Amino acid sequence: MKIKHDDLSSGDVIALLEEHLKDMYATSPPESVHALDVNALKSPDITFFSAWQDDVLTGCVAIRKLSSTEAELKSMRTVAAFRNKGVATQLLTFVIEFAIANGYQTLSLETGTQGYFNAARQLYAKNGFEDCEPFGNYQLDPHSHFMTKPLVNIDISPSSPPKCFNTG
Repeated sequence: MKIKHDDLSSGDVIALLEEHLKDMYATSPPESVHALDVNALKSPDITFFSAWQDDVLTGCVAIRKLSSTEAELKSMRTVAAFRNKGVATQLLTFVIEFAIANGYQTLSLETGTQGYFNAARQLYAKNGFEDCEPFGNYQLDPHSHFMTKPLVNIDISPSSPPKCFNTG
């Protein structure tokens, strides 16, 4: 699998993000949906990545700069046909390494509280994310679950910023 910086111009990527938004609105009240559309993901404070197996999209993830030391995980999504095959773990590992290489000390995220989000919360917890209070511009919301991961004292190899990587 290859993970690469993405300019959000691929029809497959756009379709995946539209599916993501549709699912978020189907599972959460509109005022509790914090997923971003394609135009919002093009913001200069966001870096977007897509994952590919040969020429087939397998997933995506984004990271938003909150400050010089804090970032937020956004828009992590796996294509349905590739779920439960390790894509999300590889995307999460990649974005954590990217955050560390770019000097962030904390990576936080917001996800849902509904059962639909159980697998995501378990994945984040398994990878060192812990429950936290709302961060950035978020407010307490019964439909939002906040998590954070300190990135200090974590060694990554190679030490240069990941531009893309291949697995398998």
